[in-house]
Amino acid sequence: MTALPNPPSAERRPHSFERHGYTVEDPYHWLRDPKYPEVEDEAVLSYLREENAYFEAAMAPHRPLIDDLFEEMKGRLKEDDSSVPAKDGDWLYWWAFAPGAQYRTWYRRPVAGGAGEPIFDEVAEAEGKPYFRLGALAVSPDGRLAATMVDDEGSERFKLRIRDLASGTDLETVTEVGIGSVVWSAGSDAIVFTEVNENWRSYRARLHRIGTPTEEDTTLYEETEDLGFSVGVGRSQDRSLIFLSTGDNSSSEVRFVPAADPSAAPVLVSARQPKRIYSADAAHGKLWILANDEHVNFRLAEADLAAPGEWRTVIAGSDEVYLRGVTSFAEHLVIEERLHGLDQIRLRTYSGEERRVRFPEASYTVSLGTNREFAPAAYRMGYSSMVTPGTVFDYHPADDRLETLKVDEIPSGYDPSLYETERLMLPARDGKQVPVSIVYRKGFPRDGSGKVYLYGYGAYGISIPPGFSTTRMTLLDRGFACAIAHIRGGDDLGYGWFLDGKLTKRTNSFNDFVDAAKGLVAAGFAAPGRIAIQGGSAGGELMGAVANSDPLLWGAVVADVPFVDVLSTMLDDSLPLTPGEWPEWGNPIEDKAAFELIRSYSPYDNVSPQAYPPMLITGGLHDPRVTYWEPAKWAAKLRATKTDDNLLLLKINMGAGHGGKSGRWNALYEVAEAFAFILTQIPD
Repeated sequence: MTALPNPPSAERRPHSFERHGYTVEDPYHWLRDPKYPEVEDEAVLSYLREENAYFEAAMAPHRPLIDDLFEEMKGRLKEDDSSVPAKDGDWLYWWAFAPGAQYRTWYRRPVAGGAGEPIFDEVAEAEGKPYFRLGALAVSPDGRLAATMVDDEGSERFKLRIRDLASGTDLETVTEVGIGSVVWSAGSDAIVFTEVNENWRSYRARLHRIGTPTEEDTTLYEETEDLGFSVGVGRSQDRSLIFLSTGDNSSSEVRFVPAADPSAAPVLVSARQPKRIYSADAAHGKLWILANDEHVNFRLAEADLAAPGEWRTVIAGSDEVYLRGVTSFAEHLVIEERLHGLDQIRLRTYSGEERRVRFPEASYTVSLGTNREFAPAAYRMGYSSMVTPGTVFDYHPADDRLETLKVDEIPSGYDPSLYETERLMLPARDGKQVPVSIVYRKGFPRDGSGKVYLYGYGAYGISIPPGFSTTRMTLLDRGFACAIAHIRGGDDLGYGWFLDGKLTKRTNSFNDFVDAAKGLVAAGFAAPGRIAIQGGSAGGELMGAVANSDPLLWGAVVADVPFVDVLSTMLDDSLPLTPGEWPEWGNPIEDKAAFELIRSYSPYDNVSPQAYPPMLITGGLHDPRVTYWEPAKWAAKLRATKTDDNLLLLKINMGAGHGGKSGRWNALYEVAEAFAFILTQIPD
């Protein structure tokens, strides 16, 4: 690293604020452009360019390795991959990649027979654009039109257009600030969609009549009561109802309108209550509702459409079984659940007969796949494990049979017999047992001489399932064991596992991750300093917290779009994240205890003069979720404070948002960069 230029040094500008009797110094506050989401301040842009130039200089000697890793990863992906066609009425729909293409093309063909026809070509639509993301593609019930949502800058503000499928031309632009799903009316003459406001909050559901001026669009529901609630739309599996939902991370509320008459007055299912989450589907004239009002792991209830708030329990809540989702098909309620942390799918007839689908491995992840119809001949499911590539099954309930439709092909070759996987239960400092899924090549040493790649997230009740990864093989074949820590804050072991990692219990997530790593050391997988860790967004917050608390444990840290300036962000209710995030982190504006707790762990606020491991930090200039200045401020403070000479890199994607670069090869190249960083910082 002696050949590297001096790293950038961000100017320190005096800035402080007072809350609850504390004075908080923030000398890098200036990196937030006051005109955001426009970023025009030349001093800010100059600093970001300097950091990107330093990143390029540091990685330049490793470009041959990065290129090799990229080609290796690319070789594991089928270039002309395609999805299994899914039936919807008279049509079969699927997507396919052309060899070499960054983006998909979407197709359909008649069920009765005939040639396939393209209905949306992402490659053509993305041409000349530095960023492209198709957020939604919804075909009208009569098959003539499609509603598309496209983001071409990474801001997650989507342009909603109506396309005539016969001619392939766009007929109208409905909004340029759409987000989420699009739902068609039963008569194919209208759509229901959601919009974000200037603060990127999904605040209202709108109704647009096809072919009418957008000025005549009407608002079906607008959230005015709770600043942190987000509005979403969906439809029942039987297509009779359009749902209008609103809520945050701890409370929700649902309304519905008839799909045949979406301009009708919305019907409230049940008024919002603090700390109650519920969702609904509809079939056979009833609502089928999942709610956590009587048990932390949810119950399944039914209600009549005429009295939607009168819920009758169908499946009671359970300490062992965590109910995660219900879809009401014609013959079955299909329930996605977890039993002791393991994914399950349960079928229940409307007369009460039940069965669970049996899968071929002891540890795996499974979920419902693309099931467009109310009365399908079979139920589509997606399956994988840490050693089994992604698999598409059709489950035939009549004969209790799984039919394999597709197993992801690894063109460069893959032999599952070379790898082993385990599910470990490792002790946390408070006596809880933390699940860790781990995979490695057979013969991996258990004497502490090995290397471990450990991934974690731990927030919002989002689990990280033990699924397959083609990119992970790059590390496995270079001597790493790869592990996922299923820490509190996710819902891996039930909804209570999520609750035990939020608000006043937030530090459980960080402690679980550290203790899982120490458990892997005790089990002989690696020694301290031989563990690479990675996480993004809230998982990036995790990376920052554990880098502060246990820096000597890690050999390399990759923090993607990290939420690290937690205190300042949670104190600023003008930011997109903030009001809806208070149920997750706490409200430090009004609550002194929440202020003190967040201040005690916020990664940016707790950078200290100590040695830190090598670190790669990424961000996106147009990211509306974790604003670019969070990773930028954190990197600047680390550079000015840390006492070591280890490599610290910041890469800001100047034309992308929260998900990094678009396009499958661009995104894959960024994975190769991260893995090259890890491999060069933790050599054999």
